[in-house]
Amino acid sequence: MKSGFVNIFGKPNAGKSTLLNALIGEKLAIVSPKVQTTRHRIKGILNDKDYQIIFSDTPGIIEPKYKLHEKMMAVVKSSLEDADVALLIVDIKDNLEEANEIFSSLSLKARAIVVLNKTDLVNKETVDKAVAFFSEKKYCKKVVEISALKNKGIQELLDAIISLLPEGEPFYNDDNLSDLPMKFFVSELIREKIFYLYQEEIPYHTTVLVQEFKEKTTLTKITADIIVQRETQKGIILGEGGKMIKQLGTMARKDIEEFIGGKVFLELFVKVRPKWRDNEIHLREYGY
Repeated sequence: MKSGFVNIFGKPNAGKSTLLNALIGEKLAIVSPKVQTTRHRIKGILNDKDYQIIFSDTPGIIEPKYKLHEKMMAVVKSSLEDADVALLIVDIKDNLEEANEIFSSLSLKARAIVVLNKTDLVNKETVDKAVAFFSEKKYCKKVVEISALKNKGIQELLDAIISLLPEGEPFYNDDNLSDLPMKFFVSELIREKIFYLYQEEIPYHTTVLVQEFKEKTTLTKITADIIVQRETQKGIILGEGGKMIKQLGTMARKDIEEFIGGKVFLELFVKVRPKWRDNEIHLREYGY
């Protein structure tokens, strides 16, 4: 029996969350075309008769600009410390030298696989050059080519991971998909829709706090607060005549119903908390 922690690291928008979802075969991590969508460490558990792998999606590696960013980078640091295998994911269209600088600075203790993502978007010569580039790096045990979005190369990556996993007993019951509560995933699904519906700084100034999650026989009642920093942002979230928040609620409810497998009544409120991203008390309250 093999078991261990396999943690995913990389720049924002390299495809970490899409990769986690592809490896688990379920949508656990929210995804958007915008950078810095992931703020938490999201664990997904893959069980088999021969192994248990606890995957972790982590925030994209950035230079912190405020306390929320510092919290996100602390998550990355703690994930580096408990990894048995590190997946260093690279968007193959990005600057490879920059990616190498980031990976070289990580103080990796785990054995690392460099994962070249979005290889379906470039020619073979570009892929071969990237494979050669990373293969000679000291931190790299193996290079695997994938397209997380198109589910290509995922089995090859899984085989490479299993070969590096330590032997050991499972850490979790075999029916667990994650160690996070349902309320967390609900708040993330609402936040994902904010990334899709609103432009510019709005998604980055916003967080979601689920206040009520009551499961009844016929439906689940959910009440959530959308936290913003300024009154003007509250107006944008609501939209003219409440049009935007209605659209947000409809989109989020459909995804939540699919996720929990049942009917949902979703009620959303918008609250202003000035400079919450730099306020330790607010950050703790919102789960950071």
